[in-house]
Amino acid sequence: MMRDAVFLPLTMEAAGECASGLRNKAEAANRAAAECWTALVGDCDTTSRRTLILTLHDLSEATAGTVQYRRVTEAEALIDEAVREGDGEEFAEALVGYDLAVATVLSRLRSQSA
Repeated sequence: MMRDAVFLPLTMEAAGECASGLRNKAEAANRAAAECWTALVGDCDTTSRRTLILTLHDLSEATAGTVQYRRVTEAEALIDEAVREGDGEEFAEALVGYDLAVATVLSRLRSQSA
């Protein structure tokens, strides 16, 4: 089932114990990535392909002011480029980098607030 797909596994795990606002943004980003992947594989021009970057940016903003922010925004830009080009392989690679960068920040934020 689509809603069970985890495209940002590290982020989802790190967000599990974060404030609900961050957790909601992570869940929305994960859903959007899954929908976008389906559209890319099906070579469909869907709303999810056009709005993924906005959803990811909402999550990326939570990393602002951190050392990882540049890595997050660079990965976000690579995802956007892959989606525009319809390149599934590039999308998957960029998503892995984004997942790692965001999860690193969320893990640090969680440990600082504990």
